Amino acid sequence: MPRVVGERRPATDAEARALASAVRLRILRLCLDEPLTNKELAARLGRNPATVLHHVRTLVETGFLVAEEARRGARGAREVPYRATGKSWLMDGAGGPAAGRDPSLAAFLEEVAAVGEHRLESNRLGLRLSAAEKAELGRRLHEVLDEFARRPADPDGEKWSVYLGMHPEV
Repeated sequence: MPRVVGERRPATDAEARALASAVRLRILRLCLDEPLTNKELAARLGRNPATVLHHVRTLVETGFLVAEEARRGARGAREVPYRATGKSWLMDGAGGPAAGRDPSLAAFLEEVAAVGEHRLESNRLGLRLSAAEKAELGRRLHEVLDEFARRPADPDGEKWSVYLGMHPEV
């Protein structure tokens, strides 16, 4: 089953606000391949469960996370696992820089710090492009990422995260 289904569209104000948080973006990444409970998310993020629950509720209210069937935890307590819907990939104009900081970049840097910079595979490329060439490059890069986002997840595959950033040079 594909992980992402649907067409790209502009984000609503509520959707844009929901994606304007590095913590929420990290929650979505963690819940992409496996449903996790609030307690499990808090432990993986090293955050307070009450704070994480606020973020989880925001993501559920905006359709980025969906609650799975409740289950019993180790001590018999009721636990609700959450799964990412893949909807965040379909949003245009969401998760952009908020108060001068890009939440996608912040989430990426936190994830790299968690796994260790030695595990990062990165490249840089300087280009001189016309406006039309820049638009073409952006479109083609998005097409490749979109193709992979829409493929079914390989259950035996290794989890990877991709961050792509472009900026004008000074």
